Amino acid sequence: MCGTGVSSRAKRSVVEGSGHTIRLVIHDVLGHRFSFDRAPSRVVSLVPSLTETLFELGAGEDLVAITDFCIFPPDLALPRVGGTKNPRVDQIRALSPDLVHMNLEENLRRHGDAIAEFAPVFVTEPKSVEDVIAMIEQLGAIHHREARASQLANELRDELASMPKRAFTFACPIWKNPWMWCGGDTYVSRLIEAAGGVNVIRDRERYPSITLEDVLAMKPDVTFLPDEPYLFTSDDANAIHGTRVIGPFLGHLFTWHGTRTLLGLRFLRDSVG
Repeated sequence: MCGTGVSSRAKRSVVEGSGHTIRLVIHDVLGHRFSFDRAPSRVVSLVPSLTETLFELGAGEDLVAITDFCIFPPDLALPRVGGTKNPRVDQIRALSPDLVHMNLEENLRRHGDAIAEFAPVFVTEPKSVEDVIAMIEQLGAIHHREARASQLANELRDELASMPKRAFTFACPIWKNPWMWCGGDTYVSRLIEAAGGVNVIRDRERYPSITLEDVLAMKPDVTFLPDEPYLFTSDDANAIHGTRVIGPFLGHLFTWHGTRTLLGLRFLRDSVG
């Protein structure tokens, strides 16, 4: 799945039918067509942020398995089927799922292809707050939780519309040794842009490797240090000079898309100042 270069926009859902027969038809980010005559009831989520979002939608009861990294809501008593990059496909097969949620960037194509041999695989990849809003509405339609999805989507719309647009430049690394940074086409970059930020490497895609010195030479006003996927520490923050450093902070506020996007926006509102 990773590296397909497919558009990140959630596809519109449509209703097809004639007479008394109506079907909900939705396309995932890969363009695959799904018909949801009824809500899936044996769902595997291989995307931690979607696991949380499904519970927020009230669809947690539909889940039969999650990943080792699904930490929200806390203390979930569901079977774990491995990580996002190394799911145990045979264990998933044994659960007889009627839907598996995957993400274009977080999960690997070979696992998606293997799972698709025995279960429908629905793939998402939001790249902006607007994409997240569309994805939440899409998930609400799939899982027949439209009212709650509409409520959550409107909360996000209201938060986005009310964000103070303070103009500032920024950089945000995701790794060290070597230093790797969020390029202009990433969800993290576009989340920060929603608060008025301008990425100093906005012309670079994905996660380029650039030395710390070279990025600091671009004079970002703010450098964000999330604690995931790389566990940046206070020592890392203290070693960065010539820019305002925000962090380390809970990385999932920046890297998890879904209902946690709302918390990410609120963090930006409070921290950029």
